[in-house]
Amino acid sequence: MKVYISVDIEGVAGITHWDETNKTHADYAEFREQMTREAVAAIEGAKAAGATEIWVKDAHETGRNLIASMLPDDVKLIRSWAGHPLCMVQELDETFAAVMMVGYHAAAGSEANSLAHTLSSDAILITLDSKPASEFLVHALASSMLGVPTVFVTGDKGLMDEVQQTNPAIGCCAVKEGRGQSTISMTPSAAVNAIRTGAEKALKGDLKKSLLNVPKRTILEITYGNPNLAYRHSWYPGCKHIGNRTIRFETDNYFDALRMLNYVT
Repeated sequence: MKVYISVDIEGVAGITHWDETNKTHADYAEFREQMTREAVAAIEGAKAAGATEIWVKDAHETGRNLIASMLPDDVKLIRSWAGHPLCMVQELDETFAAVMMVGYHAAAGSEANSLAHTLSSDAILITLDSKPASEFLVHALASSMLGVPTVFVTGDKGLMDEVQQTNPAIGCCAVKEGRGQSTISMTPSAAVNAIRTGAEKALKGDLKKSLLNVPKRTILEITYGNPNLAYRHSWYPGCKHIGNRTIRFETDNYFDALRMLNYVT
């Protein structure tokens, strides 16, 4: 069984402030290590469930966060960004049996995580077919487009609520909950244990139940904090500037939606 694990940082246990996500800040080292520990927990759970090949994508900011020396020696690690529209699931293809997402977080505009965003801080709201679009939703649809189910997601409770509403067959592990600028969190070791257990359980289930229905017609709307960005990105082919700092893009091909997001967020 070949498994793909995409790892972000804003949804790991304890992380609360943007300083803790930033390579240049002293607080970053602690949460970089926790990001790696949670990734390792997912790897261990996957192996316990029978995974024979595991690829890991470092999917936060620079794509150069995971401490490679802490990962098992039989894992393939994808670092930095190629610029491919699959973005946080770069290199995913039909040969994988499942996707897991670790350290993910609530969507732009949500109050469920003080670090909530979608893809970049430029967009204050992204909707996909009128629903707020999280990085989970964007990439779970991408994996489903390829016939690969996203079977397990970890992060904040707000995102876990979204995952369950999207498809209750997807395994969830909420390691923290947001309260304004604060968080209520599991301890790092408790989160690691819960992720290991949850990953194993998710991969032992009926994986295909976790596939999402990819829309035949996708309508994306992106609202920017800066109105100049709305005007600029409205020139992407197929985009329309619909006012209030918002652009709209419609397509019958979900891959085109991914490509558009790659250029305008």
